Amino acid sequence: MPQRCWWARQEPEITYHDTEWGVPVHDDRLLFEMLILEGAQAGLSWTTILRKRENYRRAFDDFDPERVARYTPKKIAKLLANDGIVRNRWARTADVPACTAESDAISKELRRRGFRFVGSTICYAFMQAVGMVDDHTKDCFRSRR
Repeated sequence: MPQRCWWARQEPEITYHDTEWGVPVHDDRLLFEMLILEGAQAGLSWTTILRKRENYRRAFDDFDPERVARYTPKKIAKLLANDGIVRNRWARTADVPACTAESDAISKELRRRGFRFVGSTICYAFMQAVGMVDDHTKDCFRSRR
């Protein structure tokens, strides 16, 4: 059995770790999906989000950024009533010390462009998920170090 990062101990984390986490992503739709999912995960377990991933895809029009950008207050209210996804009114969550100057810059630029709930911690988790940084442990078979 291959050695994995410490957090990938059960499904669906094992499959996510082995096939997606840390793999460089260049597809805009998938980048948008991961940014939204990382935001939803803040303060929760990633397992919770992975198990609800298909619900998110349905709720957010398969993460089509142009469609999501046009959501009306009525559509947003519908999302807030959707028990298939994690909902909150984007209140501040506990700070997690996982950010860098790069994630700070991404966060600032996304906010400048009108995104919300894209703090540096969420941006850093996004950077990990889409392969912008390699935070696999050195003994993990997926590590590029």
